[in-house]
Amino acid sequence: MTRHVHFIGIAGIGMSATALLMRQQGFEVTGSDEGFYPPASELLPRFGIKVQTPHAASNLPASADLIVIGKHAKLTMENEEVAAAYASGKPITSYPDVLAGIARERRSLVVVGSYGKSTSASLLTWALAEAGRDPGYFVGAVPKNLGRNSTLGTAAEFVIEGDEYPSSNTDPRAKFLHYDARYVLMTAAVHDHVNIFPTQADYEKPFQELASRMPKDGLLVVCKDESHAMHVANAAACPVVTYALADASADYHLSDIVYGEVSRFTLVARGKEMGRFETSQLGAHNLQNMAGAAAMLLELALVSVADLQKAFASFLGVVRRMDKLSTHSAIPVYEGFGSSRDKARAAIDAIALHFPGRRMKVIFEPHTFSWRNRSTIHWYDDVFAGADEIFISAPPDHGAESHDQVSYDEIAQRVAATGCKVSRLSKDNAQNVSDITGALAPGDVVLVLTSGDLGGLIRQLVDDMETRFV
Repeated sequence: MTRHVHFIGIAGIGMSATALLMRQQGFEVTGSDEGFYPPASELLPRFGIKVQTPHAASNLPASADLIVIGKHAKLTMENEEVAAAYASGKPITSYPDVLAGIARERRSLVVVGSYGKSTSASLLTWALAEAGRDPGYFVGAVPKNLGRNSTLGTAAEFVIEGDEYPSSNTDPRAKFLHYDARYVLMTAAVHDHVNIFPTQADYEKPFQELASRMPKDGLLVVCKDESHAMHVANAAACPVVTYALADASADYHLSDIVYGEVSRFTLVARGKEMGRFETSQLGAHNLQNMAGAAAMLLELALVSVADLQKAFASFLGVVRRMDKLSTHSAIPVYEGFGSSRDKARAAIDAIALHFPGRRMKVIFEPHTFSWRNRSTIHWYDDVFAGADEIFISAPPDHGAESHDQVSYDEIAQRVAATGCKVSRLSKDNAQNVSDITGALAPGDVVLVLTSGDLGGLIRQLVDDMETRFV
């Protein structure tokens, strides 16, 4: 009987969320990682989960009777703790397998796609909660209304953010293929993770497998605005319901959209107006996510229109997704999760939409493999359109030997060739803060785009701006 679970690579967002679920089930949970960073470093200690850094064979508790190894924990020859785990003879698994077991007896709503997953999963969860239910959930970020990235809940519904990335270093299957999905919300299938999926066709394969596996009595809700997702939907034998931002040919779409500090729109379902909605979330992409969440919840009759209106109006968003970092600064600072071109583009479009006519200063870190890979260097040709100046940090060098990595010079030159002003960031954050604030003027707006932490620069910059621009 399993009593003690040890997670190797626990600081990852999916690993930490699974660890919290197992702790809620009453297991003793410990973990390790090379570093311990937010949100895991803020969440896990609150629930009595002990974490050790860095990886070491001595971290492995003798009392552990199940070991969960994360995809980024590396292989046995590179990680002595992983080697010790295999040598111990103890059962070893991946977090998607653990999560599948937790959700097996639940009514799972699985959200997949190359962008919009965290926000859409958070919207589903929050709407269910506002309707008086207590759903379980697993989200690859921290929903602000909920304060943590996972919980068991007591209702039948369990919302899962499903990832297309490989499950582990010994299991190449997409994580979302573990969940026996019956109800799926698919936001997009635009090429990403080029180190794993070299081509668009490669990227679509796990999505097509997911759609083809869905039972005939299931439901696939798919975004009609995204052609690759619609192509994938052809593989489904179950009913397919479409949604869109404003395309009236979709089953669900929005009309009479008015953008502002509070944006308003009408939800239309198969030609019938369902009511007027409002939200404080920025950007057309967030309204599109609301259309998708509404389509799934109303098709499954899980909430009422009134519940949705209340939920969307009170939804606070997701940490790092169009997250306002400044409080007192007259020059606002927002953070978008810039892990891919489409996510970065959506964030830039949102700032341009809500702050028309204002200069946009973008602070960018090419953190993911996709931003650093030569096959996607063309992303830089238009991704920053509309921005006034781009402050670019050097690409990190972890994993550089595993793919065809472009250089700092190549990235900067490619962006500069578009006519956008480019400024390079150094390793000296004090100097970086001085350079960025020196380039700002009243009326500007700052957008941070990274899936990393820019070496701590973000917090230092915001702290300085809160006192400098009042």
